[in-house]
Amino acid sequence: MKLKPGSFLWYLYLDKLYCLLSLRNVKALLEYFHLLDVHRNKTLNDVLFYHFLHHVTNLNRRQIMTVFNMLDWNALGEIGFDQFYMLVCILLAHENHLEEQFIFRHSRPVFELLALDGELKIGVENFHRYKFLFNIKKKELQELFHDFDITGDRRLTYKEFKLFTIFTMDKYQERQTAEKENEKEKALLKKKTLHEVNVSQKKILLGINESQKTCNCNC
Repeated sequence: MKLKPGSFLWYLYLDKLYCLLSLRNVKALLEYFHLLDVHRNKTLNDVLFYHFLHHVTNLNRRQIMTVFNMLDWNALGEIGFDQFYMLVCILLAHENHLEEQFIFRHSRPVFELLALDGELKIGVENFHRYKFLFNIKKKELQELFHDFDITGDRRLTYKEFKLFTIFTMDKYQERQTAEKENEKEKALLKKKTLHEVNVSQKKILLGINESQKTCNCNC
């Protein structure tokens, strides 16, 4: 899933630590929501919702309606600003590769979104249905239920899901640390290479100057 360049969401900034919008961005988003709400009901129905997501993302119709049904947990056929705000934060987290961070910071709301059957448990099919939103890979899904399905019923409780978010967050931080170390090593290598090139160039220039002096003396 990708945000389309130039769309309104492209200009919003998601805080990388807490995965939330600033107050200024929330106000701008609220004004945008009011513009989309052409019926002045303080909600978006499925048609308005489809055109919004079709305009700002590359999601297809089936995926868009899947997202709408996920957010419309009361089955009212419409969503309010709270659900709209949650969706925008999910989209921005996905676009900025902050899915692990988002799920960790907002584990309870995400769990309630995924637990659609009212049993407060998440099955494999729930993750499959919404994996395009949270960038969940098949291998990660298998590991998730193998390592954290403590009860063995192939359905995660909130406590099991929370353990998963903590584990993935630890892996995310380790990956970030490793990437920073790699960047430091690359920067040092680049600096060393530039220094060696400069030294070589100086030696070459000194050699040329010495040759010219010798030539002048012989003349």
